[in-house]
Amino acid sequence: MLRFVLFTTLAALVLSEPQPSYLEDFAEGRVVGGEVARPHSWPWQISLQYLSGSSYYHTCGGTLIRRGWVMTAAHCVDTARTWRVVLGDHNIYNNDGTEQYMTVSQVHIHPNWNSNNVAGGYDIALLRLSSEVALNNNVQLGILPPSGQVLPNNNPCYITGWGRTQTGGSLSSDLKQAYLPVVDFNTCSSPNWWGSTVKYTMVCAGGYNDSGCQGDSGGPLNCSVNGQWVVHGVTSFVSSLGCNTYQKPTVFTRVSAYISWMNGIMG
Repeated sequence: MLRFVLFTTLAALVLSEPQPSYLEDFAEGRVVGGEVARPHSWPWQISLQYLSGSSYYHTCGGTLIRRGWVMTAAHCVDTARTWRVVLGDHNIYNNDGTEQYMTVSQVHIHPNWNSNNVAGGYDIALLRLSSEVALNNNVQLGILPPSGQVLPNNNPCYITGWGRTQTGGSLSSDLKQAYLPVVDFNTCSSPNWWGSTVKYTMVCAGGYNDSGCQGDSGGPLNCSVNGQWVVHGVTSFVSSLGCNTYQKPTVFTRVSAYISWMNGIMG
């Protein structure tokens, strides 16, 4: 079953600004555009899966930030389900022997998250794993930015995930990556872009060729900063007009705005 949290095209036309669409999807999905990533080249990327019947299914991405903690989007986990995290994965339908499977013991959703208003922000959650993962060449911790850091316009970044290749399009089983340079807040919040929908606690990236799509939610925006990859965003939403809409870049929760909250939860 597909689950799209979409506003109708009619509603989008009536309103002055296109409305956001969640990127979680209780089915398969892929990054729009981009390319298949080299296996295990983003070793902090995880697949968040839910139990249905006797099987688990991919719904969102996430980032391993400590050996016992994963960061993802609040809208991915604000429904009570049995969750598991798969680490060291590339093809979500094949077991290559590199995977680690961890159940989730606790879900911490930001207290200000409102499931009826994704554009209100706070789309971030932490998952406590039932045990600590083993770090190796295929499973590594994502590096987080210092609190408050904001990247400049056109800073190089990549979105990664198992999201849809296009709105309503074909699916791929392999992890994909797409180049999405940062769009600074002044540009992204201008009337021809996202306008007041985007908040300062968010990061915009892309808006020209590639984008995130259903199934990418919760996954990382990996940005090159001083020669290393830093996870600056949690994939949150795209325009209801489609996953790859011109001047409607993919919007991410800005990780640097929530460092204090995360440290308070993880201790």
